[in-house]
Amino acid sequence: MFFTVQNIHKTWETKTVEFSLECEKGTMTCLLGPSGCGKSTVLNIIAGLEQNDNMGSLSLACPELVEGKGPLKIELDGQRIDTLPPSQRQIGMVFQSGALFNHLTVVDNVAYGLISQGIKKSQARKMASEYLARFDLAGFDKRMPQTLSGGEKQRVALARTLITKPKLVLLDEPFSALDTDLRHRMAAQLRQWQQELGFTAIMVTHDEQEAQTVADKIVRMESNE
Repeated sequence: MFFTVQNIHKTWETKTVEFSLECEKGTMTCLLGPSGCGKSTVLNIIAGLEQNDNMGSLSLACPELVEGKGPLKIELDGQRIDTLPPSQRQIGMVFQSGALFNHLTVVDNVAYGLISQGIKKSQARKMASEYLARFDLAGFDKRMPQTLSGGEKQRVALARTLITKPKLVLLDEPFSALDTDLRHRMAAQLRQWQQELGFTAIMVTHDEQEAQTVADKIVRMESNE
């Protein structure tokens, strides 16, 4: 299996999240559930942005993966990654807001990850400009994030993440701030890009139609508050 996470376990005063999952390469998995059920927590733990509690228990999502209680274990493309810092996990993440750098142009936002990988700025900008066309953003190179619509910002955020070719892409309700019609159009576009580019992704949503549009597999999470 290309990606496996076992024994995510997080407890607060009023709720507990227990979760395990496996994904095949080149697929889109949706975590579907109401606000507060722990969907974003799952993504943050996978990415290394949030600490897992020491002991997990049987998974509500995929109980067949876990034989019993045990520590967190995350494997990606045959490598154990839960012991690695976030920067070394080869995971890309797209947030609800897009989290663009407002002081950088669109092309420099998209080129940022390439430059961080050691590619010369001129070459990174050229690659970013060509990549933007995939997302219907040709000619947007010199635009500033503040001048973009919500949908355009999320397309830039996707381009910035995908251009570095992460092994796994995590999408935390990337279209939740958009109106319903645009959100569903963006979901259909995302599915098209995912199939064309072949990336493996896990996406969080509370929208049933959005999940049905983009997903190869849907994992339903429920609040236990």
